[in-house]
Amino acid sequence: MRPLILVTNDDGVQSPGLHAAIEALHPLGDLIVIAPTTQQSGMSRSLSARFDGRILSTRLVYNGLQVDAFHLDGTPAQTVLYGVEEVAPRVAGRFPDLVVSGINYGENLGSQTMISGTVGAALQGGDMGIRSLAVSMETSIEYHNFHGEDVDWSGASYWLGWFARLALGPGAWPKDVAALKIDVPESSTPQTPWRLTTQSNQAYYRTTGTRTGLLADPERLNYAVVIDRERLEPESDIHAFAVERIISVTPLTANLTARASLPDFEVLLRQRAAG
Repeated sequence: MRPLILVTNDDGVQSPGLHAAIEALHPLGDLIVIAPTTQQSGMSRSLSARFDGRILSTRLVYNGLQVDAFHLDGTPAQTVLYGVEEVAPRVAGRFPDLVVSGINYGENLGSQTMISGTVGAALQGGDMGIRSLAVSMETSIEYHNFHGEDVDWSGASYWLGWFARLALGPGAWPKDVAALKIDVPESSTPQTPWRLTTQSNQAYYRTTGTRTGLLADPERLNYAVVIDRERLEPESDIHAFAVERIISVTPLTANLTARASLPDFEVLLRQRAAG
């Protein structure tokens, strides 16, 4: 039996990045494609209360490959939740062996990783006990919310297929790894090195306000990549991606407990409570 792969994203079902992912994964197994109807970047792992449960079908065509797909007016995490619980049992009679979220327009690095809908969808899969990948490729910021048609997906597609083969292979998967976050520089080729990284504690993007009019006027915050290289952790995802220009592969856990010493922190809190 061929592996069953659930493919999603946060850029919408018509995203060229999703279509490139489908092409890369098609030789590896049977696909269930389910994605948000529209752009859902920045939704993290949220589950929208406005989603009414309707799941609609469509057909995607990419480089001559035709694939039946589903879409819903919800968040990326909801596509995984409903894809696993409702679509996969009806279409394939079983749960997926792998969840792939991507290929995303724009890298997801550092302390802002949890903002990403791409990462949120993969964490949803990992929380349901399914090996999951979140794959993002470096693009111009102007493409983060609008599909750029002049993006070369070949490098990211190669590495998506490469890591998907590893994830689908035999053997144990560490219990604490909910998802692998894979960030691919725009210039990557099949020869580009990769390494395991930690998530940096540093923010990768810096937001700026440029509003001169009323608060009621429609105007969004701008943002740009700003890296403090002197304080950047050498083992981090930002260092690998931005300084070394290699592929960053970060194992993520769904456990958000701080790594501070709990006994010491409890003593501190009780001392403060006692005055």
